[in-house]
Amino acid sequence: MTGHDVVVREVVSKADRDKFLQVPLDVFAGDPMFVPQLFFERNEHISPKKNPFYDHADVQLFVAERDGKIVGRISAQVNHLHIERYRDATGQFGFLDAVDDVEVFKALLDRAAEWLAERGMKRMQGPFSFSINEESGVLIDGFDRSPSVMMPHSLPYYQKHMESLGLQKAKDLVAYDFDGLAVPPGGMQRMVKRVKKSGDLTIRVLSKKKLARDLDIIIDIFNDAWSQNWNFVPMTKAEINALGEALKLLVKEDYVVIASYKGQPAAMAVTLPNINDWIKDLNGRLLPFGVVKLLWRMFSKPPKSVRMPLMGVKKEFHGTMVGSGLALLVIEQVFESHRARGVKQGELSWVLEDNMPMRKVIENLGGQPYKTYRVYEQAI
Repeated sequence: MTGHDVVVREVVSKADRDKFLQVPLDVFAGDPMFVPQLFFERNEHISPKKNPFYDHADVQLFVAERDGKIVGRISAQVNHLHIERYRDATGQFGFLDAVDDVEVFKALLDRAAEWLAERGMKRMQGPFSFSINEESGVLIDGFDRSPSVMMPHSLPYYQKHMESLGLQKAKDLVAYDFDGLAVPPGGMQRMVKRVKKSGDLTIRVLSKKKLARDLDIIIDIFNDAWSQNWNFVPMTKAEINALGEALKLLVKEDYVVIASYKGQPAAMAVTLPNINDWIKDLNGRLLPFGVVKLLWRMFSKPPKSVRMPLMGVKKEFHGTMVGSGLALLVIEQVFESHRARGVKQGELSWVLEDNMPMRKVIENLGGQPYKTYRVYEQAI
């Protein structure tokens, strides 16, 4: 397909995949906030043999060329778990990166929409790279800070071009900054202490020796807590196993906590070291010296920052004092551990813009909204 002098073609070979992965390095070459992701990890992420997302989705990657040069990329995907849950004939796009040219954006988005329409889709949403449980949205506010681990990055013209082409806002996602992991206000500290003293609420850290057991608990809470959220799709067993492998490699046990109410697991929080702090200057490569730098940074001192990608309270406690107490307890317990080891900054992301009860809890604990990501949609 062409858009003036722009040609969009399918990614079919290893050479094509390499070009697909190279696009962000070219697009963001002059952006000091950009963090090049590790090529080997991104290569596995887009590999049907490595990524369990492909077990329940149809995916096609595309690159855009102009005058023989790659100028953009996009994915189109039909997530069958989403279709089964919502029956809304909505396909998705992701991995949208392109040079500052509305014609390139148009050619990429048109090709993704065409591919989805051929598979019976009536609407397109995104970007999701690949699912809502992974990188989601286009950055529209907060360009002065580098992205945290597993969060997307964009330039201001992305929003301008997408909206000029008729894509409309579906939902905004908010990232919260805990600068310095500041101790919460006195009133909140007293509430946390009362919660702990009550005896009804108890908390413990992850057990790596019983990782399978604790993963089941964490995902059970996640799938229940998030079940009513916009566009929610539960994690599959294969995706849970992949999460477990990441946790074994990256985190100490107190990065993850599970809270119980009257002996029954009811809330959890998972944090990850922000590996973007460690890899920013590696240009996506571990060889020849990147692996040594990365290992030294990982094990020589605590991370500069952490991200909390998963936090949830079981649905039966939503809107109750017990639920608020559980949320306060798991967030503060994790951050207390990180403060003790010298971590300087935390991010809690992301939260739906209209999830006001959770946003209030986070803001009462000292979180400041500092990045906004927008998910777009368009009839096709």
